[in-house]
Amino acid sequence: MSGLLNPIALTRLLGSWNSGTLPAYRELADVVRLLVMDGRIPLDVALPSERALAQTLGLSRTTVTAAYSSLREQGFLTTGQGSRGRTCIPQRTSPVTMPGLAAPEGLLDLAYASLPAAGEVVHRAFADALTELPALLPGFGYDAVGVPALRQAIADKYTADGVPTNAQQILVTSGAQHALNIVLKTLAGKQDKVLVEHPSYPNALDAIRAAGCRPFPVALPAAGSAPAWDIDAMEAAMHHHRPAMAYLVPDFHNPTGRIMSGLQRRRLARAAASAGTVLVVDETLRGLNLDGVSAAPMAAFSPTVVSIGSLSKSHWAGLRTGWIRADEALVNRMVTTRTTMDLGAPMVEQLAAARLVSAYSEPLDARLAELRNNRDSLMELLAEHLPSWDPERPQGGLTVWCRLPSPCSTALTVLAPEFGVRLAAGPRFGVGGAFEHYMRVPYTLPPAQLEVAVRALRAAQDKLDASPQLRRSLKTERPAAVGVA
Repeated sequence: MSGLLNPIALTRLLGSWNSGTLPAYRELADVVRLLVMDGRIPLDVALPSERALAQTLGLSRTTVTAAYSSLREQGFLTTGQGSRGRTCIPQRTSPVTMPGLAAPEGLLDLAYASLPAAGEVVHRAFADALTELPALLPGFGYDAVGVPALRQAIADKYTADGVPTNAQQILVTSGAQHALNIVLKTLAGKQDKVLVEHPSYPNALDAIRAAGCRPFPVALPAAGSAPAWDIDAMEAAMHHHRPAMAYLVPDFHNPTGRIMSGLQRRRLARAAASAGTVLVVDETLRGLNLDGVSAAPMAAFSPTVVSIGSLSKSHWAGLRTGWIRADEALVNRMVTTRTTMDLGAPMVEQLAAARLVSAYSEPLDARLAELRNNRDSLMELLAEHLPSWDPERPQGGLTVWCRLPSPCSTALTVLAPEFGVRLAAGPRFGVGGAFEHYMRVPYTLPPAQLEVAVRALRAAQDKLDASPQLRRSLKTERPAAVGVA
């Protein structure tokens, strides 16, 4: 996005906005407001001039002026020179996250998108690791780069996927989140812009903010649109804003479950190289391919891509083993950064992880079959019990991204524990409070529990629908602190 939304692009986003049931200026303001809240119109973008938009829509300039004034009064448009205000979200307190907080007993946890361990496979890997541990005991036990066997196994996996890699290009970390923190501290300075998809992974947004950087959101197109990523907007954002880096999840995107095509990856790699932006690609969900669609890893399109991976989603989050793949010089810089944060990952976990990466696909066939069944069950349950919700069918990953019939995500999140369910509100996946119209629902629970959860969501939705006053009061509450994964 270039920082200026032209009138033709805005008209396309508005669609059939004028129902005639309300004054035109109010309907126009309401639709623009919802587009901003849903992330369809990015933040900090200048809307078209009043005159240009009036001409394009065939309205009087007075109508557009009144709509813009209403948006300013509601806090969705800044006061700018003339009519060129910029989009924003009214200031309000953001939900606090406590990543270590488990769901209280008796609550079904739909805030976390994680699976139980691939039990036998993980247990066997740890048993084998213990037999190999004595060979490492004479050493100091500190290794800021990673156990050689694990680095080689990860490098071999990339090579097999079509990206020739040697062990010197791999840095082992304590999970993908740890990897992202190392990358941010190495590549981005205070107040640097970091381009992100909108919506995006909440813990990544938190890490970007914690590093003192500014997440620069570029909206994903609406569900069912082609292409699934707005590459034109990303190219324009890189060209005009020159972000230091871009954090992307092109493989079964969290939360939407989309996969980026090879052509889109090639265009992004070229745009990033031209703008001097480092593409940082989170591949944590890449192995959870439910529909058999695939594309080459982003690193296949540019040697400067930084790839992040882990075993958390494919095998078990309790392993806390991740990695960074980059060119050797950058890996060496990241090792220096890493030693200011910790001195290495645990040895036994790395030895076990080396076994798991070497036989990466061993637990996946059964795991993917289970996930397909869970996903299909969830889609059917949502259609039956929550027909007003509009879920996007994911091609992989662990979650369904649902459009709600009204901007009630926070209200539902506050109310849901009363019905036995814990949720992560849609705005956790956006910047500045966007996505009140959305909810992420994982399909990591078995179908029987998913049915209980969806029926609970139906009951919570019914309670909200029956009491507009309750909806208004809950919308201003801060949801209980929850971890999101």
